[in-house]
Amino acid sequence: MKVMVLEQQGGSLQCQERPIPTPGKGRVLLKVEACAVCRTDLHLLDGELPDIRYPIVPGHEIIGRVVKCGPDVVLEKGVRLGVPWLGYSCGECRYCLHGKENLCDQARFTGYQIDGGFAEYTLADHRFCFSISSHYSAAEAAPLMCAGLIGYRSLVMCGDDLQRLGIYGFGAAAHIVAQVAKWQGMEVYAFTRPGDEASQRFAQHLGATWVGSSEQLPEAPLDAAIIFAPVGELVPLALRAVRKGGVVVCGGIHMSDIPSFPYALLWGERQLRSVANLTRQDGRAFLSLASQATIQTSTTCYPLHAANDALKDLREGKLTGAAVLVMETPPASEMFDVDS
Repeated sequence: MKVMVLEQQGGSLQCQERPIPTPGKGRVLLKVEACAVCRTDLHLLDGELPDIRYPIVPGHEIIGRVVKCGPDVVLEKGVRLGVPWLGYSCGECRYCLHGKENLCDQARFTGYQIDGGFAEYTLADHRFCFSISSHYSAAEAAPLMCAGLIGYRSLVMCGDDLQRLGIYGFGAAAHIVAQVAKWQGMEVYAFTRPGDEASQRFAQHLGATWVGSSEQLPEAPLDAAIIFAPVGELVPLALRAVRKGGVVVCGGIHMSDIPSFPYALLWGERQLRSVANLTRQDGRAFLSLASQATIQTSTTCYPLHAANDALKDLREGKLTGAAVLVMETPPASEMFDVDS
């Protein structure tokens, strides 16, 4: 099988041939149909995440079909599953026992500590996979596995009874959570880099009430704001934009240093929170909501061997929505004929 591998920090991905793996206990072998490209993949390439295991196959927004199951797994061949960032948690620690498996100290993550979906086949723990609605194509569904899930968890952390939601950085996660917020009756205020007219038009197309530069103040105080851009300087700007009692949620796994700011920006019972990973309950709740709200994803598709091009376009801000690697589909007679 073909895989795209990161051999070292700062390197480009290398296309390699590997044997198709055999699923062990609790595992399923999936024929990958599509895998979305995430900003976390850039953090991986740049060595901005701790304890990276090299070589590693990136990719944690996977849509694939079951080819073979481990000895204790009962799933039909051809069943379509989604594989998210969270690939394992211990199930026994304080966090796991209290519905916070995303904070488990023994957790392992797809495309970071577990080989991911920039490959023709991948292994996954069946307990951490999601059933995917047939209403979505593989390319459409792939961004739901991280951009959608992290956006949803970020929105939940903003609290209830929101009327005005600010979103800083209007990319893959933002374009999904904006649709959820609109469906729930909120006004969406979209903040982009100064001069990023393409992203501002994209936000307007999705129904944003207001669009502007991250340096601007909105026309009315926000109830909450989510920061998806990994830019620490946005934190004081977002705090300045929310009302007293408002919430600012940092939705990324990595962010540049937050500069010092006057306490007055935080005072008034404003809250600053971070989002770490996701839980399986997040996944189930979000995917149910996505079907109800008919969430649509905007994607730019690339073949597997063009993964480096997709990452470059993401880094340079050339995308509206999400980049997705789409695998070649073999004849039906060959798709599930794997002996290894």
